[in-house]
Amino acid sequence: MLTRQQIDAAAENLQGIVRHTELIHSPYHSKLIGTPLYFKCENLQHTGSFKLRGAYNYLSARPQELLDTGIVTASAGNHALGLASAATLLNCPCRVVIPEGTLLAKELSLLNHGATVDIVGNNLCEAEAYAKQYAKDTGLLYIPASDHQLIMAGQGTIGLEILQDLPDLNTLLVPIGGGGLISGIATAIKSEKPNVRIIGVEAACMASASLARRKGHPKQLSTRSQTFAEEIAVKKIGEEAFLHIEKYVDDIVTVEEKEIARAIVSLMEKGKMIIEGAAAVSLAAALYGVKTRLKGKTLCLLSGGNLDLQCLPRVVERGLLAEGHYLKLSLAMIDMPGALAHLTLILSELKANIFQISHDRNKFSLPLGEAEVLLDLETRGTEHIRDILTRLENEGYQPEVVR
Repeated sequence: MLTRQQIDAAAENLQGIVRHTELIHSPYHSKLIGTPLYFKCENLQHTGSFKLRGAYNYLSARPQELLDTGIVTASAGNHALGLASAATLLNCPCRVVIPEGTLLAKELSLLNHGATVDIVGNNLCEAEAYAKQYAKDTGLLYIPASDHQLIMAGQGTIGLEILQDLPDLNTLLVPIGGGGLISGIATAIKSEKPNVRIIGVEAACMASASLARRKGHPKQLSTRSQTFAEEIAVKKIGEEAFLHIEKYVDDIVTVEEKEIARAIVSLMEKGKMIIEGAAAVSLAAALYGVKTRLKGKTLCLLSGGNLDLQCLPRVVERGLLAEGHYLKLSLAMIDMPGALAHLTLILSELKANIFQISHDRNKFSLPLGEAEVLLDLETRGTEHIRDILTRLENEGYQPEVVR
C-alpha cells in the first residue's frame, strides 16, 4: 500500500516543478449548500490539470538511460499533456498514441508540449493496445495513466496542500477515473485526519468504481458511454487504486450529465472559472447529489480546466436548459400575414427574450396553410417556463419542448 512517507518524498521531489494551487472559498456556493464550501483549483495547475504531479514523480524515479531511450503512452487528454510536460523537463523523448477522431486542438497541444504524436485506432482501447505493443517492440517505457504507487504518490501531494491550507476540513469530494488521484489524496488526508469524510464522484454513465465496490473487485463495464466527464470515463478502475479506495474512501456517488453541465455553467457564472466536465463532478455532487449530507467545511477538488472549446457551447446550452434559463420550443401555427408577429407579441408580454427563431412553411409533415416555428428563448427559471407554456396553450398553440 502507498504510504505517507512516499507522498512526502513526492512533495519534496516536486518542489519547483508543480504549482501549489489555490484553495478558494465560494460564498455563493456555500449559501446554496448551507455549509462552507471551498475549491482546490488544480484547473490552474501547469498543463491545466493535476496529472503533471504523478507523471513527473514517476518519470524522475526512472534510470536516466531508460529516459534517454524514450517513453510512450496512449491518451488524448490530461495524462498525455502532463506526461509530455514532465518528459520535456527531464529531456526525455515522449511519444503519444491518440485515436482517430481526437480533436485537433488536443493534438496540437501535445505537439506544443514536445511530444511525437501517432494517430492509431478508432478508440482509446485500440490506441492503448498499439502503444503497449510499440513499447515492447522498441524497448520504450510504457507509462500508465494512474495505477502505480509513484503516480499515486505524486497526486497525493494535493492532499498535503489541502491539509496545510484547510486543516479543519470536514468533507472532501474528489473525481474518480482510474482511481490514482483519489487514492493518493485519500492516503495523505487519512494519515493525518482520519475523521475527514472522503467522497468519490463519478459520471453515472461510466461508474466503474461504484461497480467495483459492489462486486468487491475491479470489473470492466460492458459499454463505454459518451459523457461531459470524458477525462474520468474509464471502463475499469485500477487494481492497485481499488485497494486504496476500499480502505480510505468513505462513499462513492454518481452524478448525471445535466448536473455536470449545470456545475460547469455555475462555476463559469459565479466563480469566473472554466473547468472540464471531469472536474465538475465534485461540485455537481455537492450541489445536487449529497447536498443534504454535507456538514462543516467542505472542499471540492477541481481536477482540471481543459474544457474543449468546441464542446463549450453545447455544455453551456445544456446547463442553461437544466437551470431553466434557456428554452427550446417547437410549435405549428397558421401561415398568414401577422401570425408570426402575434406570436412574438405574446412572448414579449411574457418577457421571454428570443435568442433565435426559425420559420418553415415547407415542411412536408405540416398541413397546407400551416408553418413550423422553432424558438430559442432566454427564461428566468422553471416557473417562468411554466407561464410561457401555459399562455401559449391558452392561445391555441401546442408547444413542444425540444431537449
